[in-house]
Amino acid sequence: MKRVTSRSDAVEADMSTTRGRTGKYNVTQVVPVVFLVDVDDTLLENDRIQDDLKRHLEREFGPDCRDRYWAILEQLFNELGYRDYLGALQRYRVEHPNDIHLLSMSSYLVDYPFANRLYPGALDVLERFRSWGPTVILSDGDVVFQPRKIERSGISEAVDGHVLIYIHKEDALDDVQRRYPADHYVMVDDKVRILTAMKKAWGERVTTVFPRQGKFAHDAAVLASNPPADVTVERISDLLEYDLPGLLAGQRSIQ
Repeated sequence: MKRVTSRSDAVEADMSTTRGRTGKYNVTQVVPVVFLVDVDDTLLENDRIQDDLKRHLEREFGPDCRDRYWAILEQLFNELGYRDYLGALQRYRVEHPNDIHLLSMSSYLVDYPFANRLYPGALDVLERFRSWGPTVILSDGDVVFQPRKIERSGISEAVDGHVLIYIHKEDALDDVQRRYPADHYVMVDDKVRILTAMKKAWGERVTTVFPRQGKFAHDAAVLASNPPADVTVERISDLLEYDLPGLLAGQRSIQ
């Protein structure tokens, strides 16, 4: 059961236990390792979701609507640090109060088949992580669309509903530790700036994993201005080639 917490603006799951396929973890006590996994361009191919949205906007409402909506979306991204798709739609509606047809756009967003945009092997990686320790989705986003995306894609079910969504997750690490205390953390994220922030905060207590997926993961300027992650893979499915000691040491398993 998810609820919104006023303290940290996070959407969280019931924190009593995580029931994995290989056992039951008590997350109210310190465990050896907790796995934290991002969503957009880590488990879900968000670039393709955006392309689908652009095509839908142009087909249903025309190129001018598409361009204006996207300009608002990018403006909100710069203001908030995450893409607020429904917020951008509401702001666009304020500019076009008589465009009743535009309301159908909300249905397209909330009913989008997100499971079709999972990266190959994404859920298998979550299952592997769960065999090693508590596994938690750690994401940024709004309190409506982002939880919907995680639920409809099957990601929430894959981690038994253990989902945290913050406005800026790198600023909420104390809250993450309180909810999921561990001796060590593994963080998987396509944004090296997030991994750098977590490394700065947690030091050797975190193993950072960088899947080079999505446009942010190939931004040369961002890559040059941040240190490399502990582990870099080209695809999320590459993590299936690691065992736990190898992952923590940054070395693939010998098959």
